[in-house]
Amino acid sequence: MSVDARLIKRLRGVAGTAAFKLDVHLQAGSGITALFGPSGSGKTLLLNCLAGFVRADEGRILVNDRLYFDASTGVHVPPRDRACGYIFQDHALFPHMTVRENLEFAAASRSLQNGPLNRRRRLNELLQAFELSDLAARKPAQLSGGQKQRAALARILVNEPALLLLDEPTRGLDARLRDSFYQLLRRTREQVKAPILLVTHDLEECFELADRVCIVEGGRFVQSGPRDAVFSRPASIEIARSLGIYTILPAEIKALDPGRNTSRLQVFGFEVEGPYLPGHLIGDHGSLCIRSSEIKLLPAAGRASRNQIEAGLLRQSASARGILLELEHEITALISESEYENLRGRDRLRIEIPDSAGHFIGK
Repeated sequence: MSVDARLIKRLRGVAGTAAFKLDVHLQAGSGITALFGPSGSGKTLLLNCLAGFVRADEGRILVNDRLYFDASTGVHVPPRDRACGYIFQDHALFPHMTVRENLEFAAASRSLQNGPLNRRRRLNELLQAFELSDLAARKPAQLSGGQKQRAALARILVNEPALLLLDEPTRGLDARLRDSFYQLLRRTREQVKAPILLVTHDLEECFELADRVCIVEGGRFVQSGPRDAVFSRPASIEIARSLGIYTILPAEIKALDPGRNTSRLQVFGFEVEGPYLPGHLIGDHGSLCIRSSEIKLLPAAGRASRNQIEAGLLRQSASARGILLELEHEITALISESEYENLRGRDRLRIEIPDSAGHFIGK
């Protein structure tokens, strides 16, 4: 199962708003591909083009070797014939129907070749798999947020869709219901072969669910690839800043040794060693991006060792995950309360950077 979509869609500016242009090339296989970016970047517009609710101006959409759209030849398969399962932000369950009736309507909306008996069997299997059997006679107003999500997901799986489209499915849910949905979606990913496209602006959700990530800004993909590759090696300083998980420090390359696969950078007068930087030269200026979670903090005592930078502590604050420390040079670090006990009362700290924790981005 695969998706290959090259799309251009232009929207005119209205009521003083600027015009907008979606211009992307999406390639997705099985598993979950997250469309990550701020509100207004074009993520939902892309889903609507794939589903057929919006007709693109240029391009083509190919899903599992089936042509859904081709601007050059005038092909535009209507939404009802695209075999796309779409979960909207509000779940879009029919309020006057019970859970079972919602699933039955979805099954009847397409001509299934397996006949009524297999259709009923399929409905019962989904109700059981999503723990909805005891809720089958209830209407959406009688369901909790998590139950509505399970019903919406079961409904789109009735017809074994070729493509699953999820538009911020956890929006408005508390942490417990969100975690429950994550578990449900992981099981779904293992059971279905269809590609799953997930729209989100929640970085934690990407880490929880995504196999691949496309970062969307201003209607374009600014970076895409396997999740860990994208988040560990942002392509630009702008992307690193937008992720909000990096400390970004000005740096200059002082030494490069391809034979030993090492490099040496100067950061605020301190030296930081790391892996070799292909494509760069000694003297190049840029930025060293360090995951805040990789930073180790020590008391500032004696002479700084290799890969240590000294900075003053500006403020500290409690968070749900520990103690957040803000230091000079816009350095931030999140540590546990027990780690903070060893640093309490210090106004200057030493930041230790593991050899492989830094990512250099040249100017």
